[in-house]
Amino acid sequence: MDRPPPDPKKLLASWMEWEKGETPPGRVMSNLKTAGMRELLEELAAREPAAP
Repeated sequence: MDRPPPDPKKLLASWMEWEKGETPPGRVMSNLKTAGMRELLEELAAREPAAP
């Protein structure tokens, strides 16, 4: 099953819910995973030049 591309707006919304104390940490982690946090971080890391 193919995952949809990461959704930065969903990721930010989940993060903000956690910062405001509206959502427990376990649920936030699940939401971040579902919205593609790993894929987004992998993509951003791949853009960075290698560390010396």
